[in-house]
This record gives sequence, structure tokens and C-alpha cells, in this order.
Amino acid sequence: MLAALLYGQEDLRLEQVSDPTPAAGEVVMQVGTATTCGTDLKVWRRGGHARMLIPPTLFGHEAAGQIVALGAGVTNWQVGDRVVANNSAPCMNCFFCQRQEYSLCPNLTWNNGTFAQYLKIPAPIVEHNLLQIPDELPWELAAMTEPLACVLHGVARSNIKPKDKVVVLGDGAIGLMFVAALSEKAEVLLWGGNNHRLEIGQKLGATQTFNYHQISDISSVVKELTQGWGADVVIEATGVPSVWETAIACARPGATVNLFGGCPRDTSITVSTEQLHYSELTIKGVFHNTPEYVRSALALIASRKIPFELLISEQRPLKDLEQVFSDMKARKVIKVAMIP
Repeated sequence: MLAALLYGQEDLRLEQVSDPTPAAGEVVMQVGTATTCGTDLKVWRRGGHARMLIPPTLFGHEAAGQIVALGAGVTNWQVGDRVVANNSAPCMNCFFCQRQEYSLCPNLTWNNGTFAQYLKIPAPIVEHNLLQIPDELPWELAAMTEPLACVLHGVARSNIKPKDKVVVLGDGAIGLMFVAALSEKAEVLLWGGNNHRLEIGQKLGATQTFNYHQISDISSVVKELTQGWGADVVIEATGVPSVWETAIACARPGATVNLFGGCPRDTSITVSTEQLHYSELTIKGVFHNTPEYVRSALALIASRKIPFELLISEQRPLKDLEQVFSDMKARKVIKVAMIP
């Protein structure tokens, strides 16, 4: 089959590799559509990811498709089933899983390789995080289940109350998904650097949008809009250390700051101990998703209540993948639906 392999920093190659064969408990899915992700872009630019993959390796982690082969012992699925597979599954047995803190499981089974004609799905994911897709749901929408699951996990951990003023920093796919998930619960102020993406943010429910290229002091504007106090909740969705610091500066006393965007390894930020202590801030990182939010994400996408198709900039054949990542790097596209 044709598949994309990551060899290192911005070194992505399409190669012919052996078709996958399922072992016991596994299934093989013919990829209908694989969607690109900001995490894929970061991994491509950085040349790897300490937790999820080490080059050279099959690449990509968002896809939906159809089961074409079953491993021994798989009885709950049939060839022909339309499915979406999360890119991980917890072990369900460790210290953290016993406390239902599944995203912290040190034994997460990761799976990459969606930018290919076929994808083998490991047994733990088949057992815990493989879901059936409604017949009428397009592949490219179902493929967005994993990132939306991460966002719903982030929303649940952000202590958001009705009518809160929430600042979202970042107009990538994740930031825009936060806007969509929050728009009925809170007043969302979206900050980004691309006017087209900010327009999509408005369509997804942002109360106000701001281009940071035109406003140098984000925290001052946020305070002007919040009676001088700052936002009730701030969600950082860029993975840039300086923006993490901006997120904290935008928070009112008593606020929750969700540092959601993953930064490069070995980076750090500076936090005012006075502000943290006397303003009683809650500062937290939120990572990945859990089986509960994978199911909630697919249900929300399938409901068609939110036009998530706005996040798909275009469809492209797999042979164009390297150009697609260059376009993502230049911020010309948000998500691209790759057709193997």
C-alpha cells in the first residue's frame, strides 16, 4: 500500500509498504479519509514526538474508514463496518486508570499511520476506542472525532460557568473547536492571527474576534472588556510558551487558565508568584482525551448541530501530503481531508 512515513524534521516520504495484517484482537481499516491536525504539523516540524511516535514511522492519527479484515477473536465487528478509531487507548489497569484519569495512563497504546490506504488498529483501541459511524456521516467529519474529544476533555476541566467570559487564544482547528464547544455556554472572545479563521470563529459562535497582529497588548484589551478584571476562563491553544504567559496575564482573580497547547520539549515559562497566590488562580494543563469524550465527540459531530465542515479547507489526494503540510505551515489551510 501507499503510506506516509516520517523520517525526521520536515522529512515526510510517501512509500510503498506491506499491507497490514491483523493479529489477534486487531482489525484493519481501509482509510476513507484522513484529516490533518495541528499536532501532526508540530510533529512534522519538530521531527518527532516523545510520547506518540519516534521516526522513522508511519504518520497521521485522524481517520475514518471501513473494516476490511478482522483478527482472531474479534467478534463485535464485521467486515464492512464504517468506523472511526481513536489514536490511543488506556490500559484500564494502572494507578491512573483505576482513578479514571485515563489521559494520564503511562501505558497508553498509541497508533499512527492514518496517511495510508490501510490502517491496522491495535487490540486495546479495538476494545475501548473503536466506534461505529452512522451511515450518513461523511468520512471527513467522523475523522475529526479525536481532536474534538481532546477539546471536550479540555472544556470539562476548565471550570466554566454559564455566562462566563472565556478567552480562547489561537485560531487553529483546536481553538476553533473550543469556540464551537463553548458558544452555547459562555461568551467567547477569540484571538488569532488570520482574518479568514476569525470569520470562521464567528460562524462557530465567537462573541467577538480579535487579530493579535493589530493589537499589541492582548491582556489590556481583555481587561477593558471585563470591567478591568480579566477573563473568567482563559484557554491557550497555540503551544507557544510566550502565549502561555499571555494567557495567565488575561485572567481575573479566581480564574481558571487552561494551558492546552503543547509546547516544545525543555521549554518553560515565568509565572508571578504574587499573582498566582493572591489572585487565587487555577492554572492547569490538560492533555489528550478519554474514552468518554471520544464517544461524546462522535455523538456531537453526528448530531450535525455544529458546522464542523467549516474547518475542512479542502480535499487532496495522498500524493499531495508534503505540499499540504507546507500549506499548513504557511497557515493557508486549517484542516485538509486527505483521500488515499
